[in-house]
This record gives sequence, structure tokens and C-alpha cells, in this order.
Amino acid sequence: MASFVLKGHICQSLDRNHLQVRENHYLVCVEDRCAGVYPILPAKYRSLPMTDFGDRLIIPGMTDLHLHAPQFSFRGLGMDMELLDWLNTHTFPEEAKYQDRDYAEKAYSQFANHLRRSETTRACVFATVHVPATELLMEKLEQSGLVTYVGKVNMNRNSPLYLAEPSTVASVRNTRQWLEDTAGKLTHTKPILTPRFIPSCTDDLLYRLADLRAEFDIPVQSHLSENYSEIAWVKELVPTARNYGDAYRKFGLFGGDHKCIMAHCVHSDTLEMEYMRQNGVFIAHSPESNMNIASGVAPISKFLDYGLKVGLATDVAGGSHESMFRAMTHAIQASKLRWRLLDQSVAPLTFDTAFYLATRGGGAFFGDVGAFEPGWELDAVVLDDENLDHPQPLTVKERLERIAYLGDERNIHAKFADGARLF
Repeated sequence: MASFVLKGHICQSLDRNHLQVRENHYLVCVEDRCAGVYPILPAKYRSLPMTDFGDRLIIPGMTDLHLHAPQFSFRGLGMDMELLDWLNTHTFPEEAKYQDRDYAEKAYSQFANHLRRSETTRACVFATVHVPATELLMEKLEQSGLVTYVGKVNMNRNSPLYLAEPSTVASVRNTRQWLEDTAGKLTHTKPILTPRFIPSCTDDLLYRLADLRAEFDIPVQSHLSENYSEIAWVKELVPTARNYGDAYRKFGLFGGDHKCIMAHCVHSDTLEMEYMRQNGVFIAHSPESNMNIASGVAPISKFLDYGLKVGLATDVAGGSHESMFRAMTHAIQASKLRWRLLDQSVAPLTFDTAFYLATRGGGAFFGDVGAFEPGWELDAVVLDDENLDHPQPLTVKERLERIAYLGDERNIHAKFADGARLF
């Protein structure tokens, strides 16, 4: 376990409305956990190794609550399509390629390398239906030093024959094999149960997956209320459910006694919101993806006011990039358009709130993560904005905002996940 001190301009969210800046402060890590932020380094920590990052900014690592690793290879393609056409044209044909382990080796190596160089320190990741490729992805992410959940996808209906699992029995058998193969094997990469979405899984499969979830005590991730055609489809498939979320709830896959992430929730109604609040379900807000495939814009301020748990996500490849900074700026821009064009009762997001979603908001899924609180797990990203020249003096907060809008991986100077320095 690592113990060290970092010095620089420390930025973190206090809550959804307040971003705190402490210039030229010391961030202390003791045995992989934060021991506090100090203007003057306490004597008891002065023997620890220290790195002075000078005028650079130090922020908590960011959490990407939803992305698809096998889709990384075709990011930026098909962005003029809607969801179901996009899935059939790009997603399913590409995901079928991961039956070939050599292809998976090449593609997942690229994905893990890019994610490691990004501002993301923690992520919840979809793989494919293929057990060997999913296990390979988990190994790649473990080697990267990132902290992740990875899910083998389940889908046994309404999917191309070349990709769908042939039966409930086969899907459950393969999922059990994957869970047994990976149990206790990796330190920073854990399994998460991943039914793709209600339309891709038969009722009996969903019930059996709930049994596996309880047996192996793992969380769940899936998609919810992303666009209107999907919602109508779920209503046909599960007519006894009061809404899309209630369908997951009926099958025992909607939080309550387990952690759960639902991506998108663009069109969640008040009853669905109440089910999410009652069951502690996390919403993975994927603003660029929702715009790219014409789903809409989720009312994030409304969700937060209602007491829901919300984090940000890139949703590669519905989103065209792996940058959480760009996810922040897209969230702000989308919320402003929604406010101006659709519903002025839902306030647009501020920069402070977007930063909160990317750090504390999503980090909470992993526990005490996403801020520099004493006793919390220490994830940190060191930012260097020297290449973003400007004639006027800027505050540290203004510099951080410019990095979010103008920067890229060249501005990431150093990165720490769970107390370990990655670079």
C-alpha cells in the first residue's frame, strides 16, 4: 500500500453546487487512502515522499458509469442513426467479431490503453456475450491499474442469430462459467451482471440472472428508457409492468438489495423515478450518446432535485470518445438546449454540477470515491494546462473549466487510482 504527499492546486466538489479550490495545498495519501488536504503539511506526514506539481491542478479521478468496450473500435460511426438502426448496422456486427480471441486481444488492448490515458480512474464496462473475450478484457483492465466493473452481456432474443446466445440454459451456463472463472482472481476488476436490456432477454433468462446475482452477490447494469421506440417495445414484451423500470423490478434486477446502474433514463416518468429512488438505482447520464442517436436529453437537474443518484458516462460508442471532460461539457450544453427549447422548469447544469457528476456523483457507486475526504479511496488526476495559452490572468477554477472545454489527454500530467500512480 502506498503513502505519499502531492502538492498543487487542489480542486474537488463539496456538493452538487460547490466546487472548492485550495491553491498550493498538500494532498496526503496514507496506505492508499486520503488522509486530508492541508495548507501546511502536518509534521507527522513530512517523512512521506512528496511530489510538488507546482502550478498544476489536482482533481479527483473521474468515474465513467457506462461504456461499451467492444464498441470502441467504431466510435464516431453511424452518428446520424437512431438507436435500433444503429445497433443492427454497427453494434451487433462488430460485437460478433469478439468470438475471435486474436481480434479481441488487439481491440481490447487499444481500448484499455486509451482509457488508461484518459481522466477516468473508475468505470463500469459492457463486454460482449463471449466468455473468453470478456475475461481477456478484465485482464487488460486489471493490468491498466484502473478500477472497474466488467460485464459479460446476456442476450437470447431479438438479436441477430450470429450474436445471440442460443437459449436461456446456454446464457446462464456461460454466465456462471464466467463468474466462477473470475471469482477472486483480480484485485481491481470485478464482475457486474449485464443483461443488455429487456428486449434482448427472455423472461425466464431475467429471472435466472436474478438468481445468479444473489448467489454471487454482484451488482447489475443495463439500459433504461433510452428512446421512445425502445420503451414501446418493452411495454409490448412485459405488459404487466407499469413502466420500463418496473419490468426490471419484477425480475429482481432493479437495486434494493444490490447495487444497480441504469444507463440513460432520458424519458423516465415520475413513477419510474420513484422506483429508482426507493431502490437506490444509479443513473448513468450519457449526454453525447443521447444526442447522437436521437434519444433526447435527460432532465438531470430534476433527477438531482428528486434525490436520485446520478453520474456521468461516455457510452462509447454511442458517445464518440472516452473523455469525461467532454461528457461534462456535453451535459452542460444539452441541458441548456433542453431548458431553452423544451422545459424551462428544469434548470440547465452548471459547471460545478457537471464536475460533481463526473467525480462524487458517479464515484459513489464504488463507495467512498470521487473526492479528497479523509478515509476515502484516493484517485487523483494531475492536470497541466501550460499549452492552453491566454493573455489574461485566470483563476484556478477558470483554468479547470478551460481544460474541460479545450483540453485533451496531453493535459493529463499524472494519474493515481486506488492510491497507485499509473503514470
